[in-house]
Amino acid sequence: MDQSVAIQETLAEGETCLIISFVWGKGCYAGPWRQDSYRRRYLVLRACRIFIYTHRRMAIAAEDVCLERVLPIAEGFAVEEGTAPRRRALFCVRLCSPKSGIRPFLPDSDAGQRPSRPEPRGAAGRTVGAPRLRLGRAFGACMKGTCFVFCYRQSKPKTEVTSAMVRSSTMMVSDKASLLSVKKFELRDTIVKSQLVQKEDSYTSIQNFRFFVGTYNVNGQSPRGSLQPWLSHDIEPPDIYCVGFQELDLSKEAFFFNDTPKEEEWFKAVTDSLHPGAKYAKVKLIRLVGIMLLLYVKADLAPNISEVEAETVGTGIMGRMGNKGGVAIRFKFHNTGVCMVNSHLAAHTEEYERRNQDFKDICSRMQFCQADPSLPPLTINKHDVILWLGDLNYRIEELDMEKVKKFVEEKAFLALYQHDQLKRQMDEKAVFEGFTEGEISFQPTYKYDTGCDDWDTSEKCRAPAWCDRILWKGKNITQLSYRSHMALKISDHKPVSSMFEIGVKIVNEELYRKAFEEIVRSLDKMENANIPSVTLSQREFFFKDVKYMQLQVEKLTIRNGQVPCQFEFISKPDEDTYCKEKFCFHVLTPFESTGNMLFLACYSEITVELEMFVNKSTATNLNSGEDKLEDILVLHLDRGKDYFLSVTGNYLPSCFGSPIHTLCYMRDPIQDMSAESIRDLTLMPLHMSGEAFQSEKPLEIPKELWMMVDHLYRNASQQEDLFQQPGLRSEFEHIRDCLDKGTHDTLLGSNHSVAEALLLFLESLPEPVICYEFYTLCLESASNYVLGRQIVSKLPECHKNVFKYLMAFLRELLKNSGKNRLDANILASIFGGLLLHPPPSQPKPDITEKRRAQQFIHQFLLREDNSP
Repeated sequence: MDQSVAIQETLAEGETCLIISFVWGKGCYAGPWRQDSYRRRYLVLRACRIFIYTHRRMAIAAEDVCLERVLPIAEGFAVEEGTAPRRRALFCVRLCSPKSGIRPFLPDSDAGQRPSRPEPRGAAGRTVGAPRLRLGRAFGACMKGTCFVFCYRQSKPKTEVTSAMVRSSTMMVSDKASLLSVKKFELRDTIVKSQLVQKEDSYTSIQNFRFFVGTYNVNGQSPRGSLQPWLSHDIEPPDIYCVGFQELDLSKEAFFFNDTPKEEEWFKAVTDSLHPGAKYAKVKLIRLVGIMLLLYVKADLAPNISEVEAETVGTGIMGRMGNKGGVAIRFKFHNTGVCMVNSHLAAHTEEYERRNQDFKDICSRMQFCQADPSLPPLTINKHDVILWLGDLNYRIEELDMEKVKKFVEEKAFLALYQHDQLKRQMDEKAVFEGFTEGEISFQPTYKYDTGCDDWDTSEKCRAPAWCDRILWKGKNITQLSYRSHMALKISDHKPVSSMFEIGVKIVNEELYRKAFEEIVRSLDKMENANIPSVTLSQREFFFKDVKYMQLQVEKLTIRNGQVPCQFEFISKPDEDTYCKEKFCFHVLTPFESTGNMLFLACYSEITVELEMFVNKSTATNLNSGEDKLEDILVLHLDRGKDYFLSVTGNYLPSCFGSPIHTLCYMRDPIQDMSAESIRDLTLMPLHMSGEAFQSEKPLEIPKELWMMVDHLYRNASQQEDLFQQPGLRSEFEHIRDCLDKGTHDTLLGSNHSVAEALLLFLESLPEPVICYEFYTLCLESASNYVLGRQIVSKLPECHKNVFKYLMAFLRELLKNSGKNRLDANILASIFGGLLLHPPPSQPKPDITEKRRAQQFIHQFLLREDNSP
């Protein structure tokens, strides 16, 4: 706990406390020190003297500290590095004066390790220039466990943001950012933090700031001309800029390798077009393929920005690729948490359900690390203010092209808005629940002919739509404007902007201190000698019929008694984690956590979700019976007892995660086979399969693979964007059940869902189509088709058959490239990493290895292979 406030009250006006803390207890040389085995001191240096203070456990005001003694020193003192005369104490501090010769030393509490060199730091963590440091050792029992408080007169430095800083991605942290950061003091500290959050209204006030939010789908174009008609439209400059782009780069390089020169082009264009009436500093830039988000703040407000983090979520094919998805920046402005999200959702008029799913995926998967690594990550909804912008791709439905254009010509935007998909989905609470969008009084921003304001005259003749939107969620938010900017014509979209006036919580330091003192004094009166105990809603959990990639959730409610407590799940002896890899935990709680510990106030309760999710890393061992869905969880109460929770379940075996050669010997659906048969076939070594089952003639390829490929061959040869657009999760589950149970002759679901299921099937194989042992050879022969064929010929029979079968299918798709818009480069990029990748024990492939893998597959897509 920072005690410098109490010391500060004893000093003259203008003097500042800077603290360095050292701990040396009785157990320094004998073993680990105990908190009650040392005495604490503060050394205040001023007027050529060292003032030694003592204090009580929690020093709050000047009366809580007392002066113990004063040591005179001469001017020109220094704290410098020297040689330790004794071997055990490797670190200490020496105050040396040329006249007095006083040399107090402080051995470090851990004599076995050399710590990093300390520096004097202010209350906000900034390094200061005086006094100098020299590390040495020896001395004095009266100095044990001392905290040095160096005091000197200084004027508060002014933060100056230069033009170089504006173009820097370095985060500028507020000097006041640590005002509410109470140092951890076990349970007591957690209670203080919890009650400070509850009393926040008593020490904060609301001050309004102007936020500019802009979104622009640039259709892969480079900037031409100034962006000021969009970014500097208002007379008054905004305090904060949030600028988002979509389709920054449509090239394959950007899609597959997330690399584009247009990031710098558009960054410079934005920076040069910010409002000329103010000076701005760039806080953060984040990009995922063509989705980019920029955050700027007025230079004089930069010190009030802290805790800046940025993350990305791809929702493209297989839920990962970044052609669709979102990027987000979160930060703290004064004492208000702000999250800005820029998203590009699924395209095409009829795909509103996939857009809804993209939104939910972004919300569930976007997590921000906190400055304190012991705290759990933050989600989008854990912020006071959320601003969501982007090309959301929701269209106008139930109206033909001419009817839409007529509404636009008559400026009947309100009547046209009744047919807007986003409005209808929000009214049904299917998406953006809790968000607000302002009244739309501008014509649709999509789709125009590039370079003019004419509606789309291409062959597809897209209907106009409000694809580009800005929404918000939170309190104290007023939208001042919501508009499009017709002057910019480089894209088939028009940019959109909104100006918000947002109330931000400003901390009154004096009121904060009073609230802090009140909480601490009340805690001093608490009787905390009782042992905490909790009541659990249940102690046995059973997950029934767990399926591949299908989440199951059980809830555990923990109710606390009369004593505040902390708890955590702890690992069992000889285990590294508190649960097996198959189990994941999410905690729903309004309280802060300390490390892995979670805090419970008196008579409160918390709900813990136990999630069961089986993926490719665990499915194979579950199929074979080598592993089971069973574990014991240990719930540990700080200063209390342990509770044991039994977690079990049954897994329904799946073709997903099964080896190729295993599936070739399965003529029946996997869920119709006995557990013993599945186990024997799954554990069968790849190179012994033919010898071990000579009586059984295997299938040439797995029947499940044939069903998916045959479905796509018959129904999707001319399907646009095949393997590039994700399917629906519910349809994947139907496809998986159909393959595992054999209940249907044809697969249920859209072509995109079947295509994604095929990719997930290949990804789940424990041994890829091109076996691990041939990985290096394939990379080396990436440009030599003859050598490549020789390697393929050496594959086990079932793997060789699958490879040739897939190549033949993909070549058939390429014959219809005029309609499905596929080419060999796209297919090689998608299938290269699935059919050919290194063993899990090796590092993930870099870009060079990925390119070679794609090149290896590419050569087979261009040539017919009729060899046996």
